Amino acid sequence: MNLPDISLQYRVLIGIAAMVLLFSSFLILFIISQRKKLQYHKDLQFLHEEQKQILTRQNVILEKKVLERTSELTQQKEALQQSLSDLRLAQSQLVHREKMASLGEMTAGIAHEIQNPLNFINNFSEINGELISDIKEILSKEKISETGQEGIKDLTQDLKDNHEKILFHGKRADAIVKNMLQHSRSSTGITEPTDINALCSEYIKLSFHGIRARDKSFNVNIQTDFDAALEKINIVPQDFARVFLNLFNNAFYSVNEKKKIRGDGYEPMVFVSTSLENQKIILKVRDNGMGISEKILEKIYHPFFTTKPAGQGTGLGLSMSYDIIKTAGGDLKVETEEGVFAEFIISLPFR
Repeated sequence: MNLPDISLQYRVLIGIAAMVLLFSSFLILFIISQRKKLQYHKDLQFLHEEQKQILTRQNVILEKKVLERTSELTQQKEALQQSLSDLRLAQSQLVHREKMASLGEMTAGIAHEIQNPLNFINNFSEINGELISDIKEILSKEKISETGQEGIKDLTQDLKDNHEKILFHGKRADAIVKNMLQHSRSSTGITEPTDINALCSEYIKLSFHGIRARDKSFNVNIQTDFDAALEKINIVPQDFARVFLNLFNNAFYSVNEKKKIRGDGYEPMVFVSTSLENQKIILKVRDNGMGISEKILEKIYHPFFTTKPAGQGTGLGLSMSYDIIKTAGGDLKVETEEGVFAEFIISLPFR
């Protein structure tokens, strides 16, 4: 082996060694680079996870704050709506009271104006009755032909009939005027804690005995279901005494009229109940009497509308009761079936 050959082999080995070294260096650098990239991705993923957790916690806190704020706003809205509702109710009651006061003053003025000439009509009608009796007595003593006596008798009888009609309707008009004055009479308006159960119990007895005093044959099965847990409410007791008395009188009148028609096969019954429902006191007066026909149902609260015969009703009771209940912030409704029953339902705010 000569020198040039050794030098060539050496150079080849050196080249190969250099290439191996260069490749190893490149491989090391590549591995280091890949590790850095992997670590970078790991760090980036960790950072993303940490940011995600932070965002999640912030979202939870934000949602909680939003819910709390929403709840506060809802409560404020409900409070404002309640205040607005109370304000509207107070405004409505004030306007209603002003209207009723004005109407009451006008009604009282008209009633007083009518009262004077009406008194003259009734007084002179009674005097005319006495004069007719005197005429009959005088004529009976005079010598008059039989034909003349018959003619005078017929004329005086007609005169008496006319006088009785004038007196009857005069008395009826007098009752209407007195009811108008009662209807227009301003209430003290002073509310006080009142036991609804006790007030109902007192006036249903008063109504019953009042009718019994006029008609000894009247009888009725009275049933009550008073909620003993009811607390006192602030109302004008004198006003609601008039309401209850009117409703009980109407119920008793209805069952009594049906008794006259049906006879012994019918048992008159009036049922009165009180309860507390949805923060409202509910009072029901139900009878199994004549009921109310559909065609007149919408008229029953109109002043002077009545289904009772002439001389037995003025048509102011339900109208007055409706106004009193509305002024107190309540409501009066009726459920009925003609010939079967009628039920008046009073609802009053419990406050």
